[in-house]
Amino acid sequence: MTESTMTLTDEQIDFFHRNGYLVLDAMTTPEEIAMIRDVYDRLFASHAGRETGDQFDLAGTDDADEEAVLPQLMNPEKYAPELQDTQYKRNAAAIAQQLLGTDKLNFFGHAIMKPPGIGAPTAIHQDEAYWSPGEEHDGISIWMPLQDTSVEMGCMQFVPGSNQQGVLPHRSIGGDPRVHGLEVDPEVTNLGELVQCPLPVGGATIHHCRTLHYAGPNTTEQVRRAYIMVFNAPPKPLDKSRDFPWQAARATARAARAAEAREKS
Repeated sequence: MTESTMTLTDEQIDFFHRNGYLVLDAMTTPEEIAMIRDVYDRLFASHAGRETGDQFDLAGTDDADEEAVLPQLMNPEKYAPELQDTQYKRNAAAIAQQLLGTDKLNFFGHAIMKPPGIGAPTAIHQDEAYWSPGEEHDGISIWMPLQDTSVEMGCMQFVPGSNQQGVLPHRSIGGDPRVHGLEVDPEVTNLGELVQCPLPVGGATIHHCRTLHYAGPNTTEQVRRAYIMVFNAPPKPLDKSRDFPWQAARATARAARAAEAREKS
């Protein structure tokens, strides 16, 4: 097994901790990108993980009769074990160790697709809003596109320095509890200016779990593919749990499928 081929500079590490995000040019080789892209397309085409709730429409009601506008697959490595042993993952893990200051890291992967023309925006949110409110989290997401990704295609955008604040109030996108995806509650104003981060194929953005981020709709004629790796330091229990009411308010088809699959197993 080859080792990591990437090391961040002190300047990059400092920029990340101050701004909550970082942009890198290349995470792996063109050959590996082509392999990952083939696997990615196969998993989405076969609807891998849909019956267990791992594949769902992040921005819609996940109705089986409607085309997904923002399909997401959680834990693609479970359905394609070849994704477990990639240079991308080794480089991502090495970067995570540098930024989080530990080699004791929890990992999960996910893939998000924006179909051409109808790919929905990813509403502005903080990743930690999805996580346990009873624990303090320190985690990062490494977001790698599998094609050149412009603003028009839905590149990542960040609010610099928003990683320094706590978790803001969120709700299901559009206030619809049937939608799994979250957005910052529209009553929260003055979020700050977004910085757009278009990327070449195989580049990456990295953001902290409290960094406000957004990705616009895909208005192009090409599929926008993104493969994301999330690394978390071991969470620390809080003396007093926070209140994330938006989690309990959701009632999604994805959760219902997952519950049914657990009952059958």
